[in-house]
Amino acid sequence: MKIAVMGQGYVGLPLAMAAVEAGHDVVGFEPDQHRWQQLNWGTSYVEDVPSATLRAALESGRYEVARLEDWLNDFDVAVITVPTPLKDRQPDLSYVRAAAKTVAAHLKPGATVILESTTHPGTTRDVLVPILQDATGWTAGEDFYIAFSPERIDPGNTAWKFTNTPKIVSGLTPKCLEQAEHFYASITQNIVSASSLEEAELAKVFENTYRHVNVALVNELGRLAHVLGVDVWRTLNLADSKPFGFTKFLPGPGVGGHCLPVDPVYLTHHVRTQYGEAFRLVELAQDINEGQPAYVVRRLQDTLNTRMHRGVHGARILALGVAYKAGTGDSRESPAAQVVGQLEAKGALVDVMDPHVYAPSVFRGPTPPKPYGEYDAVVLLTAHDEFDLTEIAEQAAYVLDTRGVMPVAPHIERL
Repeated sequence: MKIAVMGQGYVGLPLAMAAVEAGHDVVGFEPDQHRWQQLNWGTSYVEDVPSATLRAALESGRYEVARLEDWLNDFDVAVITVPTPLKDRQPDLSYVRAAAKTVAAHLKPGATVILESTTHPGTTRDVLVPILQDATGWTAGEDFYIAFSPERIDPGNTAWKFTNTPKIVSGLTPKCLEQAEHFYASITQNIVSASSLEEAELAKVFENTYRHVNVALVNELGRLAHVLGVDVWRTLNLADSKPFGFTKFLPGPGVGGHCLPVDPVYLTHHVRTQYGEAFRLVELAQDINEGQPAYVVRRLQDTLNTRMHRGVHGARILALGVAYKAGTGDSRESPAAQVVGQLEAKGALVDVMDPHVYAPSVFRGPTPPKPYGEYDAVVLLTAHDEFDLTEIAEQAAYVLDTRGVMPVAPHIERL
């Protein structure tokens, strides 16, 4: 089959590679010129896809990267994997609409269009279907097929990848579901069928909402434990000894990536604006997690005052990690970046060290620009394996550990 994958990012590129490896002919549509050039040079910017895998796909002749729409002609399956960000704290479906219009211009009878972008329930039926029907004059479910299959990409996860992670699949009609199942069965190992588009859409946003709420719970527990003088990390380990009825989540500097800071907003905004209902627990979790970077800054500010008898302004601070999670260079919505920004806004002199993130302001070497001991404070924001925690503990004057991984010492404080 000829597969068109709209967007070659953290979701689209792994999907495209899986389809190539399954023997399909794949066109990866990527309008961003810089990304388009990198892909054509065989250089992957997605850590889950090694450059060697990308080059093999290009050399096979079954993978092409396109910026021009004409390359999309005659596809059998089009998968939309574009971002669904927030704009002014509200869901932004402009990328989905633009991709749908592009797909509509090249749709042929009998083809299947699948939305993988995370969104609120009703998007596939109420947004995607009308765009395709209005552009073609055809009937979805009869002349062409519509499906929704939420992405479950976890950047940096070596155990659960695209091919072995269970894949939820839904369709507008039973025939639509059948067509989508047929495609995904060729590239993934475990299909989980949903009885409606809305069930699948809701399942996806709830998966991330579940994590979002539980992370907020432990973040607030951490603040309370600090007031009580209790080590929240040891407390959580004790609770985790219970073999039933408990799942351990960990506190940190906040939530990042596309999922947790963004996806629950799609659900809460949709039910509030369309149905006048409030998902109060989720909205509260949003407030807690959004405030966590500021809490980290306050903790660091308090320590500088009490231990070093100085303010944040002019303080020399080393921030370890700016990616939102360990082992990746993904800095989308990163709370670490927010901590750095807030410290700099208060006048701190911040050096940022991250072996995975390519940015002019980020030092990627194995050691920081200055010895650890020359900083007034070191704040560990992302627990990359490359950081030598023993060396940091021995040399740094003070460390604020927001991930609970540093050894216990008088000059090391856990969040």
